[in-house]
Amino acid sequence: MSLPHAILTALLEKPSSGLELTRRFDKSIGYFWSATHQQIYRELGKLEGEGYIRTLPAEQPARGQKKSYEVLPAGRAELARWTAASQDPKPQRDILLLRLRAAAVVGTAGLEADLRRHLELHQRQLAEYEEIERRDFPPDRAAPQDRLRHLVLRAGIDLETFWTQWLTDALKEFAELPADAPEPTGDTSG
Repeated sequence: MSLPHAILTALLEKPSSGLELTRRFDKSIGYFWSATHQQIYRELGKLEGEGYIRTLPAEQPARGQKKSYEVLPAGRAELARWTAASQDPKPQRDILLLRLRAAAVVGTAGLEADLRRHLELHQRQLAEYEEIERRDFPPDRAAPQDRLRHLVLRAGIDLETFWTQWLTDALKEFAELPADAPEPTGDTSG
């Protein structure tokens, strides 16, 4: 049930229309919790139906005018409840790691090029996060809200740093593999 909580968080930060919310999602929360625009709009309807948010009254009613939403006390209470609740970490599921495991069985053809592509993507994301950090979190920004937002950004920076280092190491391993490595035979360990 995390998407509704991500939406409640964004709306508490700033009441928004569905379109504004999806744009903000793409630029902030979407870095670590992705959702399609359709999912966001569908969830807005559910949250409104549950009494967690409401449509703000329009200054001038007009057909086709975008609706803006704000969080109601029940929505704030639900977000506080969810934030305080204990949750176990989710197991890591990454298709690239699964593909590497499969390569141990069927061979590595084509995989090295994709590792390089992944490395480039992670390097770009790392550079983007570091630019956000320089721009939005100067050393003198010490408000509690800023410190918590910076912690989230630091997690992104640390994860991208991990992936760039791991992919660099993986590519070094690939460089050391024999060109025509024989396929493994019947090893079922691990």
